[in-house]
Amino acid sequence: MEKTIRLTVAQAIVKFLDQQYVCFDGKETKFVEGFFTIFGHGIALGIGQALDENPGSLHVMQGRNEQGMCHAAIAFAKQHNRRKIIPCTSSVGPGSANMLVAAATATVNNIPLLLFPADTFASRQPDPVLQQLENLGSLAVTTNDAFKPLCKYWDRITRPEMIMSALIQAMRVLTDPSECGAVAIGLCQDVEGEAYDYPEYFFQKRVHRISRVSAAKEEVQDLADALSMSKKPLIVVGGGVKYSEAGEAVEAFCKEFNIPFGETQAGKSACKSSDPYCLGGIGVTGTLAANRIAKEADTVLAIGSRLSDFTTGSKWLFREEGVQVLTINNNRYHAYKMDAIKAVGDAKATLEELAKALREKNYRSAYKGEIESCKAEWDKEYNRLAEYAYKEEGFEPLVPERDPRTIPEFVEKTKGYLTQTAAIAALRRKMPADGIVITAGGSLPSCMQRLWTTDSRYAYHAEYGYSCMGYEVAATLGVKMAEPEKEVYAVVGDGSFQMLHSEIMTIVQEKKKVNILVFDNCGFGCINNLEMTHGVGSIATEFRYTTGQKPEGELILVDYAKVGEGYGLKTYTCKTVQELEEALEDAKKQDRTCLFDLKVIPKTMTNGYEAWWDVGMAAVSEKASVKEAYEEVIRHREEARKY
Repeated sequence: MEKTIRLTVAQAIVKFLDQQYVCFDGKETKFVEGFFTIFGHGIALGIGQALDENPGSLHVMQGRNEQGMCHAAIAFAKQHNRRKIIPCTSSVGPGSANMLVAAATATVNNIPLLLFPADTFASRQPDPVLQQLENLGSLAVTTNDAFKPLCKYWDRITRPEMIMSALIQAMRVLTDPSECGAVAIGLCQDVEGEAYDYPEYFFQKRVHRISRVSAAKEEVQDLADALSMSKKPLIVVGGGVKYSEAGEAVEAFCKEFNIPFGETQAGKSACKSSDPYCLGGIGVTGTLAANRIAKEADTVLAIGSRLSDFTTGSKWLFREEGVQVLTINNNRYHAYKMDAIKAVGDAKATLEELAKALREKNYRSAYKGEIESCKAEWDKEYNRLAEYAYKEEGFEPLVPERDPRTIPEFVEKTKGYLTQTAAIAALRRKMPADGIVITAGGSLPSCMQRLWTTDSRYAYHAEYGYSCMGYEVAATLGVKMAEPEKEVYAVVGDGSFQMLHSEIMTIVQEKKKVNILVFDNCGFGCINNLEMTHGVGSIATEFRYTTGQKPEGELILVDYAKVGEGYGLKTYTCKTVQELEEALEDAKKQDRTCLFDLKVIPKTMTNGYEAWWDVGMAAVSEKASVKEAYEEVIRHREEARKY
């Protein structure tokens, strides 16, 4: 007879997770760090009881908002290059539903996130229980069914023995580089506390091996044959380069074959910014250097990229006639995009095999000074942006389309003289060389992808696959937990900060020191730019008092430093570059979280650099500006690649 141990479902979950490990390149690490929890009636007496009685080596943390704590878990896993996770658990109903955004964020970005949302009673005896969603078409449907399209694996536990196969399948997905994303396992409240005689071997130490699998030889040869015919190739460094830890391999490859590379948001900092072949960010939020080289490239090799519209300029950026797209990706779905010649496999292993094949062909690109010329031109533009300052007379914003009231009113009310580009440059100068910066939705990722440079690998942490506003503050906790010895900085717009900053309390509770820079320009500046550059008025994107029908009154001022003070943070209000630099220096001496309230003049973020983004436009309008913008969109659509 096999030995068994009698446990509740919840106790079995905790005991199992505490024994999961991963091994990558021969290095073994514990996979599950702890639990983020917000206990409610559906989870407190199940997993709550298990974690209270015997958490093992798991670290238990108290979240404040389910979406926020999940963002922290995503950031933790992302900063660990997907080799550590923090599961998240919540009560039934609104608690579970609050995790939906985070589930989508994790899945879009291929980041492992394990969720245990409480569910209704399997017995249905007390139905409808508190917070239960009643679907009149099927009593089997609950709030947790909403996770199905957002997750890579979904399950619901209605019998105690089901948890064994569910957890094994969860580990399969969470440790698979090509398929990882969110996993949701709904726990019926009554079953969560039911006991079962589990076999002891279910709780033995498990090591999940993350293997480097190179693409098939034939696929590598296909890439080599195509690339060897290219005179001006370009490499796109995607997130897969970071997670494969292939940055050094990319740098060596580019040096050997004289090939420049541009970076996606997810791929940035996988390679060193100082590398002579690094052109910086590419695409809609890319640099002048990367986008100019991209337009003339006859071959584009995308490594570990989803080839999103921001990377490809809505498939318009690669302009050379007959340009060929090649891909290296461990996910076959992504590898097939844009009708590419593909190699499905690990980025590093496949690139090394491709290098061997190209050596046999004595290949080297035909670039002769173009890379250096484009980089030099962008360096001049960077310096201009870094020194861009407000002048009382004749000040011209970088984004010209605006409500003429906004800048004078903002400066008068706030006495803020910071420009967004100069503030970012100041942060780069003053933060430690190995400091980690975090960004997500809004205009800041555009500026950061263009302006941020670092030679510290994985020190640029952007969530832009889902462009999820509200990610930034919570992410500082996850990143700091992953990199406790480094200074962590979040750059967050006032709009994103207002959406979600509740995990500040968890940061305080966990005694972590992070730095939160709130760029206050009194509005959703990015979308205001989108509106006004396409002929639409400034509607509901600036933070103005309502006039009854629309928010078109005076600007609403917020003192974000006082918000931080309320949480017990060290705070600074910065209205000039000098004040910001002095505050950043002082913050290095602090042992508690610091919040910087930056009064940043609207419309001082970077504008486009020879890329295009396809957006839905009104085909009918009485405004000439809208008609003109619509015609331009149609023209670009006709020029863009169709698939």
